[in-house]
Amino acid sequence: MSPLVSIIIPAYNAAPWISATLDSALAQTHRPIEIIVVDDGSTDPTPAILSAYANTHGVNVITQENRGQCAAINRGLSLAQGDFITFLDADDLLHPEKTAHQLRRLAEFPEGWIASCEWARFYTEPSESIFREEAIWRDLEPVDWLVTSWRGGGMMHGAAWLAPRTIIDKTGGWDERLSLINDLDYFTRLLLASRGIAFCPGARTYYRSGLTMSLSGQKTRQAVTSALLATELACQSLQKHDPSSQRIRNACADMYQRLIFSLYPAHPDLVMKAEKAVSQLGGSHLVADGGLCFTLTRRVLGWKWARRLQLAIGSNLRKTLQSPR
Repeated sequence: MSPLVSIIIPAYNAAPWISATLDSALAQTHRPIEIIVVDDGSTDPTPAILSAYANTHGVNVITQENRGQCAAINRGLSLAQGDFITFLDADDLLHPEKTAHQLRRLAEFPEGWIASCEWARFYTEPSESIFREEAIWRDLEPVDWLVTSWRGGGMMHGAAWLAPRTIIDKTGGWDERLSLINDLDYFTRLLLASRGIAFCPGARTYYRSGLTMSLSGQKTRQAVTSALLATELACQSLQKHDPSSQRIRNACADMYQRLIFSLYPAHPDLVMKAEKAVSQLGGSHLVADGGLCFTLTRRVLGWKWARRLQLAIGSNLRKTLQSPR
């Protein structure tokens, strides 16, 4: 008998995209599947769209007051009956063969493995997506996957995973304190609860980018504080695996350093906290990225001054463009 796969979709004001997302989930060639959407207090037409899918396609729609994405996912998890779980954001897409490919690949491994797959970004249409191979697009043990990814070997779109329910249950729920990069904490725990990651060539997901209203686009104080906490939690989980491992310490230092690059200079207290963590871990050799002017300024004045100048020039340019002529 084929295993039941649960696809859990948290949704909040997702009216422009939720139909395409649900269509991609319904198009999965594997059967049986259940689709659980948790509407996290949407105030746009999302509830009406979901109601139509519930009536015509049997999508299980749950509504709750707005409590955040992690709470919505946890609600969906509490209701899921599947032997395997996929988490799908309300603006992202699955290839029709994604689930089937992953289940076939997992059948080649002993119990305790989870599946990953190819992923790519798109902005308007999934046909724009360019799938570029990354260092983590291969079978790896959990620590090797995390270290390789964190040191610059690529990231993994959250919907790219397919995990047995037995491992999901070992992982614990999504931390409801978190918003921005909440998946970093959760998927670090998920991988470490597994025996390994089976990469599935041909299985694909599509990550919609460029939405300013999305969680990943948030730069509020609450969001960036969440990003720091998520980094702390993920690094703590990885370091518990082997507290004396220098390569783990290096990977954690790089994660904090990337966060520092994104927080400076707007949040000096959080930058200071992250810099202290980098120092305690032994330092990071990551270099801040930027255009030609940024790179030249960085070489002379250091990356912090280069970042300040970059932001000042950008601000002045915007003011000039917005001023009446």
